[in-house]
Amino acid sequence: MKTLDNIGRIVLIAISLLFGAGSAETFAQDSSYQGKTIRIIVGLAAGGGYDVYARAIARHMGKHIPGNPAIAVENMTGAGSLVSANYLYKVARPDGLIISHFIGGLFLHQLLGKPGIEFDAPKFEFIGTPMQDNFVLGVAKSTGVTDVEKWLASKQVVKFGGIASGTGSDDVPNILKATIGLPLQLVSGYKGTSEIRLAFNGGEVSGVSISWESAKSTWRKEVERGDMVIVLQGNTKSHPELTKVPISINFAKTDEAKKLMQIVLQAHGPTVRPFVLPPRTPKDRVQILRKAFIDTMKDPEFLAETRKANLDINPTDGATLEQNVQEIMKLEPTLVAKLKEILK
Repeated sequence: MKTLDNIGRIVLIAISLLFGAGSAETFAQDSSYQGKTIRIIVGLAAGGGYDVYARAIARHMGKHIPGNPAIAVENMTGAGSLVSANYLYKVARPDGLIISHFIGGLFLHQLLGKPGIEFDAPKFEFIGTPMQDNFVLGVAKSTGVTDVEKWLASKQVVKFGGIASGTGSDDVPNILKATIGLPLQLVSGYKGTSEIRLAFNGGEVSGVSISWESAKSTWRKEVERGDMVIVLQGNTKSHPELTKVPISINFAKTDEAKKLMQIVLQAHGPTVRPFVLPPRTPKDRVQILRKAFIDTMKDPEFLAETRKANLDINPTDGATLEQNVQEIMKLEPTLVAKLKEILK
């Protein structure tokens, strides 16, 4: 085990040299970002929903920061964005120049004691989220599945593509399989939803759990052509654009099933798209970036771009995001034990 830990440290040190982090001590002497470059490190592959949102924000956020710094987006994939989260916590300098955008479902998985997690979520500094995910389950037209009740009755197993435990592509199908008996097989290990889309279009998998917000943007062709049929909302309440699609919570037959479902959907809703800074980032930098983030969410040019790209904007500020993460960490032990079995 010590050998594996040492290897992990070496990998993180190598990543830090590759991605380059500025000197926190030097930067602390100047509160302006003039002449600096901020890096947003996305934990998933280019072309997926997380990447698309990050790049849209990067194109506009700099003008809302004193000194108008450049903002560059880089991708650091691995283990469903866990590599990037660990990097931010253990390696990245707390100088306000490195922001990470990884899957917020990892916060829940820290509580569940999942292997590989090397961060303590409440110690991060939180900037905000651009929107709240509403997960849906989409299946290929070729499966013949068009109605979730008939699917449950037929017990037809549909193969879903996933990324890793801790992501909505995996956790949402797993919790629905455990609580309402949804007949599916999860094939995990794809680097992002862009790779799952290629597998879906190639017939390698026939289903996906994805946020409706991402589906409308990055899976637009599949949705518009009817190649992907949305059969179930993985939500506790219906999305206004999907009123004819049933919601998963209504299929739960026990109070425990509802509680378990609600916990996972909470982790993959309000907190699932966090923009985060390393622990010990100076508070003045945190406040500058929090304000710039929210100002970007109101920027007319940014909103025009996101409307054109079909990207929903429903932001949460940094203070609220921080509070939501703290709430997840207070989950009662009996439910933690149940979820450990389901999301293993």
